[in-house]
Amino acid sequence: MSDHRRLIIAGTGIAGLTAAIYAARANNDPLVLEGGEPGGQLTLTTDVANYPGFPDGISGPELIQKMKAQAERFGAELEHGVVERLDDSNRPFRVELRDGTEYTCDAFIAASGASARTLGIPGEDDLMGFGVSTCATCDGAFFRDEDMVVVGGGDAACEEAHFLTKFADTVYLVHRREEFRAEQYWIDRIHEKVETDEIELVLNAEATEIEGSQADGVEEVHLARHPDGHPSDRLDDPDTEEFTLDVGAFFVAIGHTPNTGYLEGTGVDLDEEGYIRTEGGTGGGQTATDAPGIFGAGDVVDFHYQQAITAGGMGCQAAIDADDYLGEVAAGQEPAEAAAESDD
Repeated sequence: MSDHRRLIIAGTGIAGLTAAIYAARANNDPLVLEGGEPGGQLTLTTDVANYPGFPDGISGPELIQKMKAQAERFGAELEHGVVERLDDSNRPFRVELRDGTEYTCDAFIAASGASARTLGIPGEDDLMGFGVSTCATCDGAFFRDEDMVVVGGGDAACEEAHFLTKFADTVYLVHRREEFRAEQYWIDRIHEKVETDEIELVLNAEATEIEGSQADGVEEVHLARHPDGHPSDRLDDPDTEEFTLDVGAFFVAIGHTPNTGYLEGTGVDLDEEGYIRTEGGTGGGQTATDAPGIFGAGDVVDFHYQQAITAGGMGCQAAIDADDYLGEVAAGQEPAEAAAESDD
């Protein structure tokens, strides 16, 4: 037997918890599933200084805990669980978790976020949040007047390197090939900063290790460079040069992977990267997907802004859109009843 819920929300990042607060206040009794990364990427940020209402800043984990308490205060139920599959072929929806638990629900909000891709080099995990970051906009100001490394060759890396010139002494933009994958617009802007000595290009190079401590932060980065690029595959090649940069911060900008595998096979339209395509527009229903009753919010939709405040705003929208949907369905016939009749 499956446990039936009016609304299920996947994800306990800012988007999911904001949706939970609004949905609970609307008496939609949301069940919120924490997912594989409880609290989302914000839990990796030691000091959130740009979230409104906290002039002295707040740690990411503390902000998440406060939002969880607020959601539970209004009646949201939080459970550990990772959604393995969502079946929207019938109403109500069937939600299968990785541990085998099953639920059904009348509406579903996908707020499962996106996971930042990392390099997997020594020191990266240990120093994440202590000088290593995947968000220049979030953390760049903490390293004012330091030399910084940005790794990547696409739009995100170029944009982050350009942004960090506001704070850094020198930004080293490290790319494993000779040519960038970014749009010409960003390449031109990067070269403007190169000419003013604000950015130094480190091409055909890869970081191989980050050294430092959680007490003192990042201290130096070890790199390898080869004339043909991809030097980590050629470390034994005599043409490979190994060298070190003394820097105070290390930013990884090699993209994100949206956590949407469980939506494959549903009516939800995903783009080529796996991000959810929502209705958008200017009226209500902006977070609706192509599958009626399923809504998307936060970094699982937004591959551009990826900020806590924008995720929260979208979570609010998704909860309101879900409430409108549930109200319209209830005005006709309850989804669970309709599904039961269709099975007879």
